[in-house]
Amino acid sequence: MKRFLNIIFFLVLPLCLFKIQAQETERFFQVSGIISDEENNPLPNVGVVSIKLKRGTISERTGIYSITSTPGDTIFYRALGFKRKLVILPDDFTGRHYSLDVKLGIDTIPIDNVVVLPWKSYSEFIKDMSTPAPLGPEIENMNRNIASIEEAISTTVDVKITPEAGYRYAMQQQFRNNITKGQYPINNLLNPFAWSKFINGLQHGLLKNQDTPAKPAKVKQKKQKRRNKSGKE
Repeated sequence: MKRFLNIIFFLVLPLCLFKIQAQETERFFQVSGIISDEENNPLPNVGVVSIKLKRGTISERTGIYSITSTPGDTIFYRALGFKRKLVILPDDFTGRHYSLDVKLGIDTIPIDNVVVLPWKSYSEFIKDMSTPAPLGPEIENMNRNIASIEEAISTTVDVKITPEAGYRYAMQQQFRNNITKGQYPINNLLNPFAWSKFINGLQHGLLKNQDTPAKPAKVKQKKQKRRNKSGKE
């Protein structure tokens, strides 16, 4: 048993010494550069991986990257929407810094056009097209307001609706808005001239009912009856 262990020890020892010697002789250097697209625009967040050392990094916003590598290493570049790229470093490089600028091409995948419809079958399409769509609350309120305005116009007597009146009203509104721009709107309750005009109108019968055509007619009828009686006598 002891002899078997000695044999294993003498076989494994040279391998360990060779590995230690290889690690001592392995040289490291820094690989850096700028990653850009075909139009020389810098690409940020590009994955950069050293396959030999199993290390990785990403590029900055300006496309600059830096990673530790060794001679003969393979650098792998990967970015979303771009083609992947492998770069093999030279075995005889003896410096401490290796400059490597990389350009990545756009990875386009041609696919056929796809039309997405909200119906599962043709029958659902016919059913949806034949069914009237419900009106929203805003449209219903608008229709009610238009109907009330049309009814008010149709029931108003001796009121002429002309384009000139609408234009004049719009111009007055615009003039009032320009005057009161950047300040509180005008309040006629605080206007002494408006109060004076209102009181003057009250004194001259502003609120009195002036449409009394029936009373004069009755008076005329009474006068005619009196004349007829006097003529008979």
